[in-house]
Amino acid sequence: MSRAILPGSMVNGQPATLGVMGGGQLGRMFVHAAQAMGYFTAVLDPDAASPAGRVSHHHIQTDYLDEQGLAQLMQRCAAITTEFENVPAPALMTLGAHRPVAPASESVAIAQDRAAEKAHFVRCGVPVAPHAVIETAEQLAAVGDDLLPGILKTSRMGYDGKGQIRVKTREALAAAWGQFKNVPCVLEKMLPLQAECSVIVARGADGQMVNFPVQLNLHRDGILAVTSVYEGAVPADLAAQAVAATRAIAEGLNYVGVLCVEFFILEGGRLVVNEMAPRPHNSGHYTMNACDQSQFELQVRTLAGLPLTQPRQHSPAIMLNLLGDLWPEVTPTGKGPTSPAWGQVLALPGTHLHLYGKLSARPGRKMGHLNITGATPEAVRATALQAAALLGIEAF
Repeated sequence: MSRAILPGSMVNGQPATLGVMGGGQLGRMFVHAAQAMGYFTAVLDPDAASPAGRVSHHHIQTDYLDEQGLAQLMQRCAAITTEFENVPAPALMTLGAHRPVAPASESVAIAQDRAAEKAHFVRCGVPVAPHAVIETAEQLAAVGDDLLPGILKTSRMGYDGKGQIRVKTREALAAAWGQFKNVPCVLEKMLPLQAECSVIVARGADGQMVNFPVQLNLHRDGILAVTSVYEGAVPADLAAQAVAATRAIAEGLNYVGVLCVEFFILEGGRLVVNEMAPRPHNSGHYTMNACDQSQFELQVRTLAGLPLTQPRQHSPAIMLNLLGDLWPEVTPTGKGPTSPAWGQVLALPGTHLHLYGKLSARPGRKMGHLNITGATPEAVRATALQAAALLGIEAF
């Protein structure tokens, strides 16, 4: 990007407008951040009720590969980003031929394919779990016994625990591959996990890079449940390794934008990389209330070519994911859905509620998140446990 797109400026005779492919909650929070800084926004998403489309200046309601929709997005926008990694990479390539696009289609394409992703991690010298790529019957037969028990993951379209089957034997592996219709997969050896963590970096087109603190994550049923971020949440030596590895991965991609890399902390204190997300991440939502810049503001800055400054976390924080399971289906009188106990939750000190504007709740669906901040990690944890109890979230 040769020149910054300044907030409130005019570009080609219209207000400076930033576009986003995808209308989910990450797009919604990007739109809010961009609008707060003075930009107009445009969202391309096929859903008429998409969370981001409903709050944006422009909602282009088409498929991600629709030529007219892409042309309209380019016409309106000075630069374009994406809010989820399964936006078709060819669409980003088309947009990138005419407008600055961050992240680039090449980075997104690697993140969309577990085999390519693993190969990139290896090239960057970042430790990965022992694994094998399975695309043919011959590769299936050649899998070493030392990779079992393992987890078979589809190479594409897997997220929040989807597209994964645990296998203990060669027979179970073959059956699982058949269950996945023999699509390309990656088999990863199951390792003794102690914890999971993630790192979010933001990198500009000029190569400048900043990062947030390392985030300690708790997953349940493959979905992030709790993120804790405060000094000592992750041992300092492991945190330094995770930040260095994430920066190496971003540099290796010549990445522009916000990037999250997730890691496994193994028993014994060793770190291996799990996967990356070429976008803001669920585990970074605490930055909206605990840091002087949020991950979404940094997404705006990297897209618009604005300067990057190292973000500062000013408060210990815990983030609770709010899934559709928390919404009872009907009231006792049968008059429709009831809401969780927001009044009681918001009476607790340091609670910050973020709901995504989704019109229907269902089990496992991300409906919002609750950030809890405070003066000390102990105070934050005590409040977070109180909030969890009020909401019916399992203690942690």
